Amino acid sequence: MPRRKPARARARSGSGPRRPQRHKDVLHGNGRHRANDFRCAGCRLDVPLTAPGTAHRNHCPHCLASLHVDRRIPGDRASDCHGRMEPLSMSVRPDGEWMIIHQCLTCGELSANRIAGDDNPLPLLHLALRPLQSPTVPTRALLAL
Repeated sequence: MPRRKPARARARSGSGPRRPQRHKDVLHGNGRHRANDFRCAGCRLDVPLTAPGTAHRNHCPHCLASLHVDRRIPGDRASDCHGRMEPLSMSVRPDGEWMIIHQCLTCGELSANRIAGDDNPLPLLHLALRPLQSPTVPTRALLAL
């Protein structure tokens, strides 16, 4: 008895018209995943380019990782490094705005990036409390405050 072809092979053998493919919005140029978002280098989630509270999205709202793409002006995308930037610490401006301090793992450069309105608060608080987890911070001095 002859063996039957799998259903996929039968469909390709001309048993009917082929279904048209869906339009794919993937852009493979300039290292982008899609036109309106990017893929995070840390957690590999898709991140939208628009962010509440900032004009230039420069980090992932989930894991706070970034890429070294800006040289001097935020949004100029003129850096040649393109290394992964890890969140190092937090800083607060005199007006109360929180800043994430990133360090490039390739060239070691530091940069300050303002937080966005949709950043996950748990990694932000974890980053802000990191100095308290360090054994080098004297506990008595913190309790005296």
